[in-house]
Amino acid sequence: MDIKYFFSIFLRRLPYFLLVSCLISAIAIIIAKALPPAYESQMKLIVESPQIPTELATPTISTPAMEQLQIVEQRLMTRNNLLDIAARFKLFDVEDEMTPDRTVEAMLKRTTIRKSANHNEAALMTIAFEAATPEKAASVVNEYLTLIQKEDVESRTGRATQTLEFFEQEVTRLSEELARKSADILKFKLDNSDALPDSLDFRLGQQTRAQERLAQINRDISQFTQQREKLMVIFAQTGKVRDVTPKELSRDEEWLEKLRADLANALAVYSPDNPNVKVLESRIRQTENAIARRKSAENPVANTNVDSTGNMMLDIQLSEMDTRLAILEDQRDATEELLDNIVTTLSKTPANAIRLDELELDLGNLQTQYTAAVNRFGSASTGERIELLSQGQKISVIEPPALPDEPTKPNRMLIAGGGTFIGIMAGIVLVVALEMLNRSIRRPEDLVAKLGITPLATIPYIRSRQQMIAQRSGKIIVILAILVGVPSLIYAVHTYYLPLDLLMENLLSKLGI
Repeated sequence: MDIKYFFSIFLRRLPYFLLVSCLISAIAIIIAKALPPAYESQMKLIVESPQIPTELATPTISTPAMEQLQIVEQRLMTRNNLLDIAARFKLFDVEDEMTPDRTVEAMLKRTTIRKSANHNEAALMTIAFEAATPEKAASVVNEYLTLIQKEDVESRTGRATQTLEFFEQEVTRLSEELARKSADILKFKLDNSDALPDSLDFRLGQQTRAQERLAQINRDISQFTQQREKLMVIFAQTGKVRDVTPKELSRDEEWLEKLRADLANALAVYSPDNPNVKVLESRIRQTENAIARRKSAENPVANTNVDSTGNMMLDIQLSEMDTRLAILEDQRDATEELLDNIVTTLSKTPANAIRLDELELDLGNLQTQYTAAVNRFGSASTGERIELLSQGQKISVIEPPALPDEPTKPNRMLIAGGGTFIGIMAGIVLVVALEMLNRSIRRPEDLVAKLGITPLATIPYIRSRQQMIAQRSGKIIVILAILVGVPSLIYAVHTYYLPLDLLMENLLSKLGI
């Protein structure tokens, strides 16, 4: 096929080309004229660093800048906020016919949010909104700014206050725990004052001295028993009494001095109400009474006439020995009781030491936690003060919302020019498609190609004048009907049914675009 043939075909199909291209161009021009203007107002925000150096005072809120912007965006673009803004500013003329879901979707489409936070650069956020009038666009962006600033302040101060309250409660709780644990340790020491590990050395020494004293008492008892038996034997053999007792009895006095020394040592460790102190005082009193009784018993012996009878001397010496034996037995019982008490306390000391270590370890841990909580409470108090004075990290406005002077949408020249270009291309495609679908034989080449017949000559078909007039009239009527009817139909739909912009928006929404 040569160029002349294609040109002749294009001329024959010219009405179809003109029809399609003009129709599409007219629709594009009508849509460009019908689309309402859209005005865009925008603002620019920045995340400022804390004004007080973090080396001097650590703020409570330390959220990364980009994360803070993302949180603000999510809280701003909530369903309730968008529905409230759309209702208060009456952004949609067909608001009564729009469902809440469609309203939210429309608000999200008309809102543009861009964030940028490159390395070593400040975090920026640009928020823009499109509306039918400049006033509505600026009002919505101003409302966005109000919500962002309110949310930023409430979030920062709220978190700082909650942090301060938490550590205040922690300090109070740990203080009560410390007081309770200290009271437990004090009560444990009072209940086990005679079996604590800090007095172990003293009780071991006391045990050694008591054991030595018990051995000495046993030896004295044995000695006095032997002297009494010897006295009885001598009296039975001779009928006379000899003084077989020592002239001086200093052991009781020495024992009394030892007891008093033990009492002084015990008072240095225990309180006067301690059971060990009470036992030592009782033993001292018993020893003092024994010495007094011995001395009172010696006086009658000294004043006895040497010429008295043997029975009286025997009775006196036996009485004296029985008294001293009784005293020694009392001392032995008291010493054995003291030893039993000491052994009992010594057996309790390891368990008490373990329990006391546990209590003191718990107290140390609580003290560490309390100190850390107090330090954090101080930091939280400083952080709250920083946030209340707006000296911490915050979102600030660097470009406030402005009233737009010119609409940003639609680009009517682009729509009209694009529609014209699409119409021309559609006309060309229609012409080519019609020619490809027409399989009839119209040229000698078609006879040769399809039937294998080579014609000698070709005679063109000549129409009569009436046929030509009828054919041209029919084409003109069809073209006029399309050119007039289609725009009229489009105008009627736009005026009486639904504006073309909303109709296109609904169509694109259904198509998922």
